[in-house]
Amino acid sequence: MRLTTKGRYAVTAMLDLALHGGKGPVSLADISARQDISLSYLEQLFAQLRRNDLVTSVRGPGGGYRLSRALERTFVAQIIDAVNETVDATGCGGTRDCQQGEACLTHHLWEDLSLEIHAFLGRISLAELVARRDVKAVSARQDRRADVVSARQL
Repeated sequence: MRLTTKGRYAVTAMLDLALHGGKGPVSLADISARQDISLSYLEQLFAQLRRNDLVTSVRGPGGGYRLSRALERTFVAQIIDAVNETVDATGCGGTRDCQQGEACLTHHLWEDLSLEIHAFLGRISLAELVARRDVKAVSARQDRRADVVSARQL
């Protein structure tokens, strides 16, 4: 399966936003610090997420980003699609150019797997991820680490 860092980072950043958005807009700098994702990379991702109406930006002091939809209506596959990513299990990038310009013997099997993976991710909402105990534990650890780093900078 081929899912690049672009898709994984987009999902990670959106989950961070879902976890921390209850207190108001979340800055990309905060997401960057907690998730160790480059701020400039997040800016590019969030431009695509905004164009696809998954987030809205809030300007001014205390500004940042908010989710555009309820957690229950935001699905992992939508996030991946918004940043122009694909989940591709074929060896040819889905082009059917596996063997000298033609599909290989198992191309359709891997293509079907790609569709199944996309459908699976299309059933997982941010609400489900936010509710997971393991996600909450990792988020709490990241928040503690970010607090320590922030205290050192003062």
